[in-house]
Amino acid sequence: MQNKPKFNLFNTIAPAYAWYYEYQNKHYKSVIDSVWERLRLFSYDNILDVGCGTGALAAAFSERGYQVTGIDPALKMLAQAQKKPKNQGIDFVQANALERLPFEDKHFDLSIASYVAHGLSKPERQRMYAEMSRVTRSKVIIFDYNQTRSWTTSFVEWLEHGDYHNFIKDPKSELENSFSSVAIMDVYVRAAWYVCEP
Repeated sequence: MQNKPKFNLFNTIAPAYAWYYEYQNKHYKSVIDSVWERLRLFSYDNILDVGCGTGALAAAFSERGYQVTGIDPALKMLAQAQKKPKNQGIDFVQANALERLPFEDKHFDLSIASYVAHGLSKPERQRMYAEMSRVTRSKVIIFDYNQTRSWTTSFVEWLEHGDYHNFIKDPKSELENSFSSVAIMDVYVRAAWYVCEP
């Protein structure tokens, strides 16, 4: 499995990360509400949450009636996710989007990766985009930072050894190398949905 040091970090911080579950879930529900009509999200049935962590985003979609599958390579994150009452009914699977996922082609209506892309190198991002595209019928959503940053973002990126600076230079051009179209929707002062067509 790729990126073992990063996965070890996420296994280590899983219990602390779980403390923010309710805050994250509330924030994610607000973001989904803000794009619900514009993206006609009501017209889809199932979704894959790539890098689901403790499941806060997965739960926000599940509460909207989606059939949700969450994947993460960090077992301790998934263990925390399975403890959360709001996550009942969500299928959690240990899997790594940098490798072939255990799903058939075009299995999901939508797939989303929340704050995953910026932490990967460019070749790793390309692999994740390709695999998300393979398993998705309609839209691939990269939910990540935009170009407005804070000192906390810089600090977290330093801790994670992420690739934020390269990711954010020109995300649309990078994504257009992997998808047929890309639209950018700012959904928060420091975050955007990069909405891609496979």
